[in-house]
Amino acid sequence: MTATYDDIEKYLEEVKTAINAGRYRVEMNDKRQDNQDLFMDYVITEEQRKQILLSLTPMDFSEIRPNDHKGFEHELLYAFGKEVNLLCRFGSGEEQVSLYIKFNKLESRYVIVISFHKQKYPLKYQFK
Repeated sequence: MTATYDDIEKYLEEVKTAINAGRYRVEMNDKRQDNQDLFMDYVITEEQRKQILLSLTPMDFSEIRPNDHKGFEHELLYAFGKEVNLLCRFGSGEEQVSLYIKFNKLESRYVIVISFHKQKYPLKYQFK
């Protein structure tokens, strides 16, 4: 599925409005071990996580994919990548980390951050 730069800009505006209003959550359940691992490997405060999400631009956009979970096939998930410097929990100093961030923006204007972890594979960016 394709989107224009303006489409992604509008989508991100809506996501950021929800985040600024506190209408979002980052999934950290047992099915999201990669998300949990990021917070085990790096020191990331909730404020830093929020700022990373708010710093996303259309240039970070990778793809739109349908939700493949039964009963949620009507939902569209938006994937982004972001290079950030994170403080290593074990060891010394900061490390540049390529993040994979995937959203589900619900009709209720609530945002679920499904993925917030290190990229496993290089992303193809639609506007870079």
